[in-house]
Amino acid sequence: MAVDNGAARIGKSIVIRGEVKGGEDLIIDGRVEGTVQLAENRLTVGPNADVAADLSARDVLVLGKVQGNINASGRVELRAGCQLVGDIRANRLMVEDNAGVRGKVDLSPNAKSTDTVSGAASQAAETTPAGTVS
Repeated sequence: MAVDNGAARIGKSIVIRGEVKGGEDLIIDGRVEGTVQLAENRLTVGPNADVAADLSARDVLVLGKVQGNINASGRVELRAGCQLVGDIRANRLMVEDNAGVRGKVDLSPNAKSTDTVSGAASQAAETTPAGTVS
């Protein structure tokens, strides 16, 4: 039998309320409410996921629904068909066509703080559900 060295998974029928912390990559396909913290790991919000939580990870890939803020030390990817209501703080951001986004974006280098955006970061963009920058 092959050993699966892939990411941990929260399946479609799983509901978690509270705090999720970990030291490995995580795929969420179920419902999570609260906070998710994966300091140096990748978080994937799958197409079936319904997340009402603040997310913090090295890299975040969103395919499903997220209501909450995303804080990434690396990259955030918003794929076509996803829905995000919340603010993004990251070093890099990739948004595909037809990704739904409503919130503020801070792409400052080493964006880790939740303080008020100032200085060069005052150029943070607010996006509309169509994914366009206003």
